Amino acid sequence: MNRLIRLSLLLSALLLPAFAQNAWDNSGNSMLNGTYYFRQIVYVLSANTGNLTDALAFYGNINFNGAGSYTTSNTQLIDLAQGTVSAPTPSGTYSVAASGQAFFTNPVVPKDTISAMVSQGGILVGSATENAALYNDLFIAAPLVQPFLTASSFRGSYTMAFLDESNQGVGGLATFSPDGSSSLGTVAINAYVEGNGSSKVVQNLTGVTYIFSSGAAKVTFPARTNAVLSDPRNPTQYYLYFSPDGNFFFGGAQFNADMIVGVRTGTSTPALNGLFYEAGFDDNPESFFGSFSANSGTIVGHQRLLNFFNSSSASLSYTYNDAYNLGTTGAYNNGVTNYVVGANNIRIGSGIGPNLSISVALPAPSLDATKISSSGVFLNPTGIVNAGSSAPFTAGIAPGELLTLYGSNLAAGPQVASSIPFPTTLNNVQVMINGIAAPIYYVTPGQLSAIVPYAVTSGIAQVQVINNGKASNFVTMQTAKTAPGVLTQSQNGLGYGDVIHADGTLVNAGNPAKPGETVSVFLTGLGAVNPTISDGAAGPTTNYSLATNTITAFVGGVQAQVGYAGLAPTFAGLYQLNITIPATGVTAGDNYLDVSGPDAYTSESLIAVAGSASAEPQSQTMMRRRPAGERHTAPLTNRAIR
Repeated sequence: MNRLIRLSLLLSALLLPAFAQNAWDNSGNSMLNGTYYFRQIVYVLSANTGNLTDALAFYGNINFNGAGSYTTSNTQLIDLAQGTVSAPTPSGTYSVAASGQAFFTNPVVPKDTISAMVSQGGILVGSATENAALYNDLFIAAPLVQPFLTASSFRGSYTMAFLDESNQGVGGLATFSPDGSSSLGTVAINAYVEGNGSSKVVQNLTGVTYIFSSGAAKVTFPARTNAVLSDPRNPTQYYLYFSPDGNFFFGGAQFNADMIVGVRTGTSTPALNGLFYEAGFDDNPESFFGSFSANSGTIVGHQRLLNFFNSSSASLSYTYNDAYNLGTTGAYNNGVTNYVVGANNIRIGSGIGPNLSISVALPAPSLDATKISSSGVFLNPTGIVNAGSSAPFTAGIAPGELLTLYGSNLAAGPQVASSIPFPTTLNNVQVMINGIAAPIYYVTPGQLSAIVPYAVTSGIAQVQVINNGKASNFVTMQTAKTAPGVLTQSQNGLGYGDVIHADGTLVNAGNPAKPGETVSVFLTGLGAVNPTISDGAAGPTTNYSLATNTITAFVGGVQAQVGYAGLAPTFAGLYQLNITIPATGVTAGDNYLDVSGPDAYTSESLIAVAGSASAEPQSQTMMRRRPAGERHTAPLTNRAIR
């Protein structure tokens, strides 16, 4: 067993050459500069029932000064429960890291902070996922540029996603082709209504008009009975705000707490490759922000979400994988969400009933290493990831986690630690995390691997690499109790996990685990242990160091008994779970192997269970932002609150 895991780690290294004590990085503050249009929706839930008790929409102009402060103007705040419309002008502060990850004062609830991502083109998306009041929200802003966009620029093919949880509970996709003058043409709608399950509402609406003012569109849907996006009594007006290039828009109804996101389509063959920043909301209820890497049809992603019904933590870090096949239209779905990729690789998402949702993902901004590091040693601000799962940097870090760090000029050449405990200096390289020297597993010029010291428990961690006395830029990371990531046989977080039978052989399609069998899973990121050990030391072979956090595991969505959760004996930076494959409820074939801590959940790797290996992974559909054991079945009721 030990030989196999040690060999796997060693081969990985040899192949590589072919909130808090510290302040959040604000070196990217200039990414937000000037006047923006913004819209924020807020849904307030009952702590006892989860029913909707209030819904708000806040929209208008927000001005960022490029140095950490903002003001608002020309605003409207719609409070549906109170039946009021007001025009507050809150102000606040913000901090943007070099990566584009940002935090700013929540305009609607100033005591709270919105966690957000600044994407390519300066578009800002985020959510107040850490709020103690357990409300869900979604915030979007885009730069307002002059000369203003006009009606003539609104021409071609567009797809938009919409979600309204404040009244009926409806969401879906709509396509239309504005004529560049005043008409949207025929608006083709495919929608789902709360309470109607997977039954789809299909409508074709005509007579929808628009005008432009100050770079925004005011769209009017005529009054129609039983029509989605229309009031049966009065014309319904929507404000749409556009990105500077016109390829993306967002907005909502003038007097309702809904959200719309849209993209221009059909201009060229779409692509979905690289790092993306995303935010969204669904009626689980969960609002989230995060990031994902897309490459050749595969996504590895992270979402920091506010899960109202999560019993162990109000917020949860969720890492996952997904698959996509765009074809020529840019449309695809994963069984839970319909996605459309439009111009500039911007992706919008709309939930498939009964799972209503809305999301937007935009390419991450380009990084200029020459502006971030003057020493020549560059640590990529988006390049600190879990060494097992490759979960994106927004997942944060946990004590004892084995990390992979990417950059340039990180070391003079490759070198692997020759013994355990791992050294804190290797080939004249040090990794400092909150001023503490981290044990280093290997170094190369482009990447290295290090273990987070157990003393790193503050809300924000500052990470820096020092190569032969020359220091890199600082990269700030959020910290967590746990950040589980299963090591995989493909060494990229995907496919079969590093799971072994009692005889030490790997679990795979040709040698699957059997129901009722106990297997060992190797992973990292389970956090603090007891008894404690020195940083970089091996897991004890007697008086085992057990994880102090409660760790659970699921096979194909079915909870598995965990017999052991702690450090893997004789290894550094490696944890071990002994789990028993559920005797019932697991379909034969490839199943998702999910691991959860009190504040994190991962659903990336697979485990083969005895039987046909051709079966579809069993938990993928269920697990898109729905960690097993944390779902609720009560719908959001009492929606008609206005």
